[in-house]
Amino acid sequence: MYALTHLASEEMENPLLPPMPELVIGIVAFLIVFLFLGKKLLPNINKVLEERRAAIEGGMEQAKAAKDEAQQVLEDYRAQLADARHEAARLRQEAQEQGVTMIAEMRAEGQRQRDEIVAAGHAQVEADRKAAAAALRQDVGRLAIDLASRIVGESLKDQARQSRTVDRFLDALEEQPAAVTKAEATR
Repeated sequence: MYALTHLASEEMENPLLPPMPELVIGIVAFLIVFLFLGKKLLPNINKVLEERRAAIEGGMEQAKAAKDEAQQVLEDYRAQLADARHEAARLRQEAQEQGVTMIAEMRAEGQRQRDEIVAAGHAQVEADRKAAAAALRQDVGRLAIDLASRIVGESLKDQARQSRTVDRFLDALEEQPAAVTKAEATR
């Protein structure tokens, strides 16, 4: 019986409501923990979160500044590259112009040297022709005098006489090819 009465008395108590001393001790413990968290831990947590937020924002600002600086460096590099390309094109153009000028100057110098060599050659040929004509004239003159001496039968050792005879003989020889060419042209 006693067990039944004990069961009946327990049934009267609300199982959802804790006993009053436990409830008071629980509320006091909760307030102590809440106040401890609010006074000690929460400011530290907020401080750490604020530092973290500042570090993240600072990192983002640094990243943005680094990005802006990198963009500026890239633009400077591109501008320098464009300037270098322009300068290289200008130098190439100047080199081509100088090459054309040098080729023209070398051709002109070569032409001048060629003309000098040709003129010197013509002068040498003319001098050689005159020397050969003079030597041939003397040889022909001697032969003509010897031949005339044999034909005439007298000596033509006199210099003036020899000279006149040679000149007449050579003049006659020079007129013969001209007469032959004229006769051939009239045919």
